[in-house]
Amino acid sequence: MSELATILAGLSAAGRPAVLVTIVAAKGSVPREVGARMLVHAEGTAGTVGGGVLEWQAIARARAMLESGEREALLELVLGPEFGQCCGGRATLRLTRADAATLDRLASEEAAERAARPRVLLFGAGHVGRALARVLAPLPLRLGWIDPRPDAFPPDPPPGIERLCSEQPARLLEETPEVAGVLVLTHSHALDFALVAAALARDDPVHVGLIGSASKRARFVSGLRALGLPETRIARLVCPLGGTTADKRPEVIALLAAAELWRALAIGAGSRKAA
Repeated sequence: MSELATILAGLSAAGRPAVLVTIVAAKGSVPREVGARMLVHAEGTAGTVGGGVLEWQAIARARAMLESGEREALLELVLGPEFGQCCGGRATLRLTRADAATLDRLASEEAAERAARPRVLLFGAGHVGRALARVLAPLPLRLGWIDPRPDAFPPDPPPGIERLCSEQPARLLEETPEVAGVLVLTHSHALDFALVAAALARDDPVHVGLIGSASKRARFVSGLRALGLPETRIARLVCPLGGTTADKRPEVIALLAAAELWRALAIGAGSRKAA
């Protein structure tokens, strides 16, 4: 995922002016949430405030600011018949000609957003693990990718992932703070079981996914009961990972598993807000 502060720093160093566009208010059906940002400069854009007419209007206004030297503006858009839209939403965008203070503020805000992202631990660097890492890498997550085999990781891993080679991955899972999701896809059923047991012993994961079949889940459930884990914890185990599908290609399973994880994270985030 591209960080706008890094892009803005490069533009500033090259003496290329830019305008930061931020959604500061949104009501009704709008394509992005409050806080969504994009950069507009003479040669292009980075980030998005939702695409479509809203974004084109923002880009046009920002380009006008670049030409005139205007420092700041508010743009209010109603996504209705005036723009050939039927959404009915209303969005207010703040456009700021970027300077050093803008860069500092943006860098600080993005650092805070990164720290607040849910932490997900992906165990296993086999074919499905690699495919899943590629799918998850662009998402706003703190993603840790763990395998006890140092040569299991690809030579060109996706950017933004923390790779860890641990001979005791279950202990690593036990000691890692604030884990929102756990995905278990290792080369060993024994290791899979140890990781699943450690994950379900925690209070915080909203999703514990396991590669395998319905029969594998049944065997694991029996073993988890023997450990004394309560049924409410065992019920959190999701297996087969990504649901049941006749298409076993790693990329297909990875896509389904990522959607499954993201849905669970969104539901968990909504529950925390409601509480």
